[in-house]
Amino acid sequence: MANTETASTIYQFKVESLTGGVIDFSDFKGKKILVVNTASKCGFTPQYAQLEELYEKYKDVLVVVGFPANNFGAQEPGSNKEISEFCTKNYGVTFPMAAKVSVKGDDIAPIYQWLTRKSENGVMDADIKWNFTKFLIDEQGRLEAVFESKVNPMGNEILSLL
Repeated sequence: MANTETASTIYQFKVESLTGGVIDFSDFKGKKILVVNTASKCGFTPQYAQLEELYEKYKDVLVVVGFPANNFGAQEPGSNKEISEFCTKNYGVTFPMAAKVSVKGDDIAPIYQWLTRKSENGVMDADIKWNFTKFLIDEQGRLEAVFESKVNPMGNEILSLL
């Protein structure tokens, strides 16, 4: 029975970090997790500032994890090193950032398969339409809500669930 429960949570995933090392989602048990697919050359890129503000203000109850992806409009062409430097220099990002992945298509990262397929997450199917789509995971590691790109990270839609 424990295996079934583990399979339906985000805690089964370990991903490569943007700066080397590993992000182990089981380290975040007991906190909410906001997973966001990011891009450096997108109209929504300024949301990095609000994501950092959200992370700093609510870090006792929430972890933000960014996933750079080049799936939409080729808006994340950089290497992991270039993305890391961009995020730090322009937005002071301190929240965990994963290595660049694909968030849809034939080469979709396993964690994004879980996030977007009810058959894997047990909650809902979700379509990623653009950069900065946000997935809120509850304190037990289950998918709670999905927010489109235009939803501000510091907006009431997200804050009301923290």
